[in-house]
Amino acid sequence: MNSNIGSTAALLALASTLATVPVFAQDDNQTLAGAISSGKADVSFRYRYEHVDQDGFSDNANASTGLLRINYQTGSFNKWSAFGEFDYVGEVLLRDFNSAGGSSPVRNDRYPVVADPKGPDLNQLYIDYDVSDNTKVRFGRQRIVLDNQRFVGGVAWRQNEQTYDGLGLTFKGLPNAEVHYNYVTTIRRVFGNDVPSGRWGTDTHLLHGKINLQDGWSVSPYLYLVDNDSDSGGLGLRTSTSTIGARLTGGFEAGDGQLDLVAELATQSDAGSNPVMYDAEYFNIAATWALKNGLSLGLAWESLGGDQVVGGASFVTPLATLHLFQGWADKFLGTPDQGVNDFYVTVKYKLDQWHLTGVFHDFSAEAGSGDWGTEIDVSAARAISDRYGVLLKAAFYDADQFATDTNKFWVMFTARY
Repeated sequence: MNSNIGSTAALLALASTLATVPVFAQDDNQTLAGAISSGKADVSFRYRYEHVDQDGFSDNANASTGLLRINYQTGSFNKWSAFGEFDYVGEVLLRDFNSAGGSSPVRNDRYPVVADPKGPDLNQLYIDYDVSDNTKVRFGRQRIVLDNQRFVGGVAWRQNEQTYDGLGLTFKGLPNAEVHYNYVTTIRRVFGNDVPSGRWGTDTHLLHGKINLQDGWSVSPYLYLVDNDSDSGGLGLRTSTSTIGARLTGGFEAGDGQLDLVAELATQSDAGSNPVMYDAEYFNIAATWALKNGLSLGLAWESLGGDQVVGGASFVTPLATLHLFQGWADKFLGTPDQGVNDFYVTVKYKLDQWHLTGVFHDFSAEAGSGDWGTEIDVSAARAISDRYGVLLKAAFYDADQFATDTNKFWVMFTARY
């Protein structure tokens, strides 16, 4: 039997078994066996077709992939609990794409990148200990999502998620404030376990706080010290950085809706074995006006600093969920040497059961006068009952002095049990 077919069949059988596990009320006084049997299983599936038409490649990419995810959360036993999550990504009929990071055969280099390599992955496996009502410690492989994921996220858009090996601490014992700290030893990247680029050995400290102010406003200060010892083509060491900043969010009623505001400032310098000595700045200002009739209008400016003279001296965000920022065509997964300014306008509208989104980006260099091009992104999404969902999405990047013209289109279906 083909090994992929056998693995898929085994996973489907396991999914069916776990889906029948009963869920009971949790009780810290229960036995260990009770904690295990009182847990909850979750099974989900995501199918996605992605088409990429990119200048400079002889063939278009057509990727048809499916993600099967199975996880299990135990009940609590003497304040201890555990969670495990297993993923399997498979190719469905179409394989005309480069999954990148060394995970594709050389013959696929003629296709644009769709970073969804096939294969199994232990996505998460951790143990929680509730030290007190205000303090929790987490050990093991885990998802880390901070703020809007601009600096630290899970890259959940890709079929193989980014997770982190290490220790996490959450403390909520301060008045109107909470603190999160993570120590990370390995970054499990989207390229999978079979290639060196899929794992970054690291000595990383992530310190993040949130202070709740009056009238729904909050400020989140953070300090991220990333020291990567991997050198995947020089990229790993280049991402060793020290970043300190703060994010202010809040809003107020305005006319027939709510006006939400964001202001963020950060500074970054080289750290660890980074071969480039530099300092760079980050700015983000955004306003979103959400009307009661389902229409939402957004205006924002984001800037990642760069240098016209020194190569590699730009502000980078190697742990971010990058697909959420600077256009869905993913042309700015790495910051250009001269940095990037992104001025963008967002329009959202709820039409019956559909959520419609349109975004226009105007990209330029932060240092110098470079024009990086424009991009238009559109999407339509809806839920079909509580279990199913569908997404139609497209991105159209028009290059100028950076990258190449790229058009992308997606069809995605999700199911959860």
